[in-house]
Amino acid sequence: MIVNGPNLRTLGIMFNAAFTAGLGMANPTSQRVSMTVPSTTETEEYGWLAQVQSVREWVGDRVVNNLSGYKYTITNKDYENTIGVPRNKIEDDNLGIYGTLFQEMGYSAAAHREQLVWPMLETGFETACYDGQPFFSTTHPVTLPGGAEGVYANTDAEAGDGAPWFLFDINRPIKPILFQDRKPFQFLAMDRADDPNVFMRKEFLYGIDARRNVGFGLPQLAWGSTQPLNSANYGAARASMRTLTGDGGIKLGITPKLLVCHPDLEEAGLELLNADRNAAGATNVWKGTAELMVSEWL
Repeated sequence: MIVNGPNLRTLGIMFNAAFTAGLGMANPTSQRVSMTVPSTTETEEYGWLAQVQSVREWVGDRVVNNLSGYKYTITNKDYENTIGVPRNKIEDDNLGIYGTLFQEMGYSAAAHREQLVWPMLETGFETACYDGQPFFSTTHPVTLPGGAEGVYANTDAEAGDGAPWFLFDINRPIKPILFQDRKPFQFLAMDRADDPNVFMRKEFLYGIDARRNVGFGLPQLAWGSTQPLNSANYGAARASMRTLTGDGGIKLGITPKLLVCHPDLEEAGLELLNADRNAAGATNVWKGTAELMVSEWL
């Protein structure tokens, strides 16, 4: 192939098309537990999470939820992926593998959200959310009826040593994880014959970059555990989530419907939610109470 402007433009269009095709090959699942939050600056503040309250009877003056005690921010990070195509490969028409490489680039761009969201959940046993407690904690603050301060839990009283599993209410506008999107992946090229990279290294460059990050949303909507995934622990998690109240004791109506587990727990999850009978031969009362999702990203 002659290395000139028209041929290079055609080549760039082909690589971009392969990248776009790769985007559609991924099967992302993290959207079910994460909400996309558009970002317009380097760092976004999420103190507003403390204002997520239920409707109350209006008696006397309005009750204004105060954000002053909560300073939770998420700072965007930069991500990139770049492929170099040697000039000699273009001159020799030896480009067969590059279509696949750019498809894989598109796939990795679509899967990047998975790489951020699911591992973020695993850090939730140590990493703080907006209220200053670890996202999965037994001491999240809440105001009790009458104004006293109390706590609620979204994890077991004792940590286990097994693979993690998570139970979610995903039927609300706000999700347990915040996916902050400043700039989606864009396909860019340094593919002019007189570009410095071509002059110095005989290499045309094609790449993608994005700005984004993840953080924690509402802890009431998720339960995390490293205890064994069995009937007793699953039942305790469901019972705890369904009885959670907001400030003032107002019921939240939490409905856990999605169970996500590590691949090591797939068999336990299938038995728990799909089997007609439990290990003792009795009716499996938990059959169909949630959908099972096994995540390879955990």
